[in-house]
Amino acid sequence: MDKPSELRHGQRGGFVKSILLFLLFLIFIGGAVAAGAAWKIHDMITRAGPLPEEKIIWVKSGMGVNSISRLLLAEEAIESEIAFKVTVRVRQVQSNLQAGEYLIPAQSSVDDIVRILSDGSPYLRNITFPEGITTAQALKVVQDNDKLSGEITIAPAEGALLPETYAFVRGDTRDDIIRRMQSAQSRLVDDLWENRASELPIDSKDEAVILASIVEKETGVDGERAKVASVFINRLRKGMRLQSDPTVIYGITQGEPLGRGLRVSELQGETEYNTYVIRGLPPTPIANPGTDAIAAVLNPAETDYYYFVADGTGGHAFSRTLTEHNANVRKWRQIERERNSN
Repeated sequence: MDKPSELRHGQRGGFVKSILLFLLFLIFIGGAVAAGAAWKIHDMITRAGPLPEEKIIWVKSGMGVNSISRLLLAEEAIESEIAFKVTVRVRQVQSNLQAGEYLIPAQSSVDDIVRILSDGSPYLRNITFPEGITTAQALKVVQDNDKLSGEITIAPAEGALLPETYAFVRGDTRDDIIRRMQSAQSRLVDDLWENRASELPIDSKDEAVILASIVEKETGVDGERAKVASVFINRLRKGMRLQSDPTVIYGITQGEPLGRGLRVSELQGETEYNTYVIRGLPPTPIANPGTDAIAAVLNPAETDYYYFVADGTGGHAFSRTLTEHNANVRKWRQIERERNSN
């Protein structure tokens, strides 16, 4: 009776042992499978991505993780939506994904892309306004930029904008760009006005901008602006007419190119912008002057020049007397005739 009992006990012990070994085997196999799966996911997340070259991708406002993952797949920036979603979840950056355009470098991994989108540093675009642009022309540049949003509801005055390059992100409003241009011009004029030369024949910041706009339209040569400004400052001090062709053209076209030379009748026409007829400054600026032109007017070169004319090289010949000026004009006319004959 005792023998069979011992046998049965030994059999039960062997069975339990087998079960335990089997369970341990399953755990081992499961761990290996899990480790393999984890390694595969790690590889999907960190290996080089499919983009052959850098690409700008636009994440629109309101997009969630699912929408962004579909966008990235459609743009061929990633190979797996799952890998992107897992990375976002593991990094816990769901709420950090920001709308905007992002520059994704070539072969960026999923992890790289998640970092780029969650850092909130969108791609910056530039919009450039050349010095001497009129307000109407500047507004057209803003209106024609298809990366900006909204309608223009602001009507800035002539000369109220600072022409330079402004950075923006896609979706910024057109009004925002215009406000930035206005603020930049206001700050600049305030700063330069505080440090202006003494005894200028200019009574206000507005007059400074008006004269700066004339200087801006008279020369595009950086080294000449202070000398051109000195000519007009000297003329104002002496009560002479400014006799600036660009002011006459503005009175005719509001700043658009005339497309021909001025006629004698136009130089003699009595308009509020014709500085061959009126004394002093015209009623408004004739363009939006840049920083250098405004600075030149408020700190002009100290000269005794009263005249200047084109010299055929892109610059101007300056003179102190009308006799010298007329000689320079004859030289310029000769250059014009020779060019026309060729």
